[in-house]
Amino acid sequence: MAGTRLIQWLNLLVWALVMLKTEGANVSITIVEDAVAKGAVCLDGSPPAYHWDKGFGAGINNWLVHIEGGGWCNNVTLCLNRSETRLGSSKHMNKSVAFTGILSRVQNYNPDFYNWNRIKIRYCDGASFTGDVEAVDPATNLHFRGARIWPAVIEDLLSKGMKDAKNAFLSGCSAGGLASILHCDSFRALIPSGAKVKCLSDAGYFINVKDISGAQHIEEFYSQVVATHGSAKNLPSSCTSKIKPELCFFPQNVAHEIKTPIIFVNAAYDSWQIKNILVPTIVDPHGTWNYCRRNIKNCSDDQIQTMQGFRLDFLKALENAGNSSSKGLFIDACYDHCQTELQETWLFDDSPLLAKTTIAKAVGDWYYDRRPFQKIDCPYPCNPTCHNLVTI
Repeated sequence: MAGTRLIQWLNLLVWALVMLKTEGANVSITIVEDAVAKGAVCLDGSPPAYHWDKGFGAGINNWLVHIEGGGWCNNVTLCLNRSETRLGSSKHMNKSVAFTGILSRVQNYNPDFYNWNRIKIRYCDGASFTGDVEAVDPATNLHFRGARIWPAVIEDLLSKGMKDAKNAFLSGCSAGGLASILHCDSFRALIPSGAKVKCLSDAGYFINVKDISGAQHIEEFYSQVVATHGSAKNLPSSCTSKIKPELCFFPQNVAHEIKTPIIFVNAAYDSWQIKNILVPTIVDPHGTWNYCRRNIKNCSDDQIQTMQGFRLDFLKALENAGNSSSKGLFIDACYDHCQTELQETWLFDDSPLLAKTTIAKAVGDWYYDRRPFQKIDCPYPCNPTCHNLVTI
């Protein structure tokens, strides 16, 4: 009995040491005070912020800029609530955060980018850095200025050395992944012309499909986001000149226009999209989908079939991005959302594999042109390496 407990204790200690090593040191926040004069502020009027772990060695002139995710607010009430949190105010942000996954400084866990300048831009505008409304209602003091935050933060980084970048990589997760799609070409334009520049969208390819009741819930939601934040003028004109502005918030309608090389990392059964686009709680009043949403293994045969239909809709929408050799794809058969930020899914002993390749390996090979990567997984439950999301 004592021997068994000793083994369990040792195993726990090894696990704790491994996790401590992969998490690395916390990275302090940088507040961009100068942005306030440009009107580039968070929802509550506070200055934007980022975290910067400086590059070293051979990576000193390489820059990875990662945009934090966190959904959107589509009306004044929700934006006001958001302005009192870290997603709407730098006053409420943690003073330091741990860098893991694609942001890790540990070579074994991030071999291609560990010694780069790695930046995490904090997300505090609620519209994927697209909004710009000049007027500020004194009753709420809400500032819809995300489109101003984007260049203000990039200009601050350029002044701190990114102007000498040899390699630059824009990435983002969720709403940040959408931002990396919408701002990919503008990032390229802001970086010196001689630099190698590419983009990555992690769980940012949100699709326009009906929910299980047949309603266009997500289209209406995006319409309200665009109207509230005044986003229309900052979405690609090549899209807004042809279709309604809110439709240009969907990557399927703008991704084919992106000229800068970009790779899409996404779960075919994106858990956020399943929960909020396919089966939002408003259309499931009796909670029939509750157990399924929490754990895909709890889904009934009919629910799995519905999710298989979502996968097909997702793959069809993804076709709109085009099949250019400059684009990369890592579309696994997992029930997950955001896989590049977490060490366990980015690169670890049991990370998800697609074509026997980890996400870190696929992204690194694609960025450095070692080999192209355009792979789409077979349908669930074919991939035993998936880290399917399980929530309480």
